[in-house]
Amino acid sequence: MSVTATKSLIERTRALQKSLEKRATDSRTPEDISVLHAELSDVLLLHGQRYYGLDDPVISDGEYDDLMVRLREIEDQYPMLATENSPALRVGTAPLAAFTKVEHPEPLLSLANAFSDEDIRAWYERGVRNAGMDLQSEARLHLALEPKIDGVALALTYEAGTLVRAATRGNGRVGEDVTENVRTIRSIPLTLSGPGFPSRLEVRGEVYFQRSAFERLNARLLKEGQKTFANPRNAAAGSLRQLDSRITAMRPLSFFSYGVGPTTGELPSFHSERLQQLENWGLPVSPDNCRADSVDEAIRLALSWSDRRESMDYEIDGVVVKFDDISVQQQLGSVSNAPRWAIAYKFPAQEVTTTLRDIIVNVGRTGQITPEAVLDPVQIGGVRVSQATLHNADYILSRDIRIGDTVLVKRAGDVIPKVLGPVVSARTGTEERWTLPSNCPVCGAPLERIEGEADTYCVSADCPEQFVRLVEHFASRNAMDIEGLGSKLANLLARERLVEHLDDLFRLQADDLVALEGFGDKRARNLLQGIEQARHRPLANLVFALGIRHVGKTTAEAIAGAFPSLDALASANLDALKSVPGVGTVVAQSVYDWFRIDRNRRLVDALTSLGVNTVRREEEAHAPVEEGPLSGKTVVVTGTLEGMTREEAKKMITALGGKTASSVSRKTDFLVAGASPGSKLEKANELGIQVLSERDLLNLLS
Repeated sequence: MSVTATKSLIERTRALQKSLEKRATDSRTPEDISVLHAELSDVLLLHGQRYYGLDDPVISDGEYDDLMVRLREIEDQYPMLATENSPALRVGTAPLAAFTKVEHPEPLLSLANAFSDEDIRAWYERGVRNAGMDLQSEARLHLALEPKIDGVALALTYEAGTLVRAATRGNGRVGEDVTENVRTIRSIPLTLSGPGFPSRLEVRGEVYFQRSAFERLNARLLKEGQKTFANPRNAAAGSLRQLDSRITAMRPLSFFSYGVGPTTGELPSFHSERLQQLENWGLPVSPDNCRADSVDEAIRLALSWSDRRESMDYEIDGVVVKFDDISVQQQLGSVSNAPRWAIAYKFPAQEVTTTLRDIIVNVGRTGQITPEAVLDPVQIGGVRVSQATLHNADYILSRDIRIGDTVLVKRAGDVIPKVLGPVVSARTGTEERWTLPSNCPVCGAPLERIEGEADTYCVSADCPEQFVRLVEHFASRNAMDIEGLGSKLANLLARERLVEHLDDLFRLQADDLVALEGFGDKRARNLLQGIEQARHRPLANLVFALGIRHVGKTTAEAIAGAFPSLDALASANLDALKSVPGVGTVVAQSVYDWFRIDRNRRLVDALTSLGVNTVRREEEAHAPVEEGPLSGKTVVVTGTLEGMTREEAKKMITALGGKTASSVSRKTDFLVAGASPGSKLEKANELGIQVLSERDLLNLLS
């Protein structure tokens, strides 16, 4: 599809989305409905071609599902508009000409979607009635649940226990022969094991990337100077459909079986038992599969998967619910494109596409420069998103993200939204490459990139933005916990020059505050009370609050446990700092250097004189660490983690007997690498150190 055609498709899609948001379908005339149906059908057919045929979607799965729901609503209300060519009746698209065509002996159907508990109940009740039973006598209608993995559907044919063919879904009736590529997927057996397998067996399943394998693949591609993939599904599709199977062999694909196609011989009478039989023959089956005795239990289990989807080592966008009894499946049969005995309970979308309008940079409390994407506002999981993180300059460069791009944006749970990457095929040639500014956008000082780090810093001690962020950090919950002192008030106090150094907070008077805009006696009293309470925080809170580079909450607790007071910490040499559990060379040097700066020593003296606690409490002293799975192991955490901060990860490691360090050396046992891991990943690979993803770490700790 040409650039012009792609741009036209995106524009038509956006116009459709806005039109559907503004006016309800039932408020339109029949003529309007006919025009809308034709446009929806055409747009969905084109998106289907991009998704299934080209492995190059330009909208997210959630957006596609929303449009499909609206099309089905129209066709339900106006049946005369539904034709045999409707996208609602199509499964995929025609196979690529580069692959041999394979006709499936039995169509590989797609699944109808459910988006609510009510949809699931309605589907279940229809199934019970059509099976000739009433809802009170449903004892044998158990339900099987499987994760709806976001990958590529595949049909494997075994004859006499040997893999003879692997074919993609294609359009459901005709797919593509990818046998040579599939032979490179190590989780797919080339020959079946164990007794009793049929003379001919068709296994249906999904090819996918584990999150950890996907992260390793992107890290390798980045190191080799190649473009990275935006998400695991695109990576799986692109890897499976390589014309050179040697390339596929270098991609760590995985496979899960989810059903059986045409087969000679007897198989168990229940779907869940058939999957168990496939596993006995050596075929991988998801360990998350389960069985429910009622529709209520099925809904509860499905919702629990929605809550833990980010902790699973593969991407899922829902749960597939099936009637477990094969005789019931046969009795219910199928419509033209989907079985009546199964349904996909889709989760709220976590990824959408939108336009990246600009890239701005923010200055943090340590001077760290963080690029941020300014987006056309978009809804993700019920939250309106107009900005998203871009991590650092290397992240933008490695993914070739440009201003004006159509980008894929993800927001998982409460995690800050992030740009995954551009939709390259949607480019028109007007997009602009972004370069990191050479000077601080606030104070104009030159920016510096510290050797061995992926981040860039403004190193000016006089940068006003840094100080405002430092005040905000100092007052935050995990630091001195001064209630009511947030970003706006920090800006106000700094702008009015009431707080020019951190210790000035403890010199504020009621008369200073009531003179400020928006302050009355009560607000002033509350803030001063919060500041007074902050004088008595534990030493670890104060160490964290000072804003020393690389010192997070967990590290601050470790430091406070090793030194009896702030004065003792200020006088410590490098060796003493390095001996603290969890403190490596980089952190030790950062702490040591901070206390060698005159203005910082003056701050410590001022805080002490103002009655701020600078002495360790008894309960902060180091307690012996219990034996754990990481006992005696040294772990380095780098990059941006998705489900936790690096400091939270370090705390988990320390709690289970491990020791964290800031730099990679021959003494390092594991490197936990998140997004944009920088040079630490390269060094770990050079030294042969085992690299773990965030998911690997959680699995290890559990």
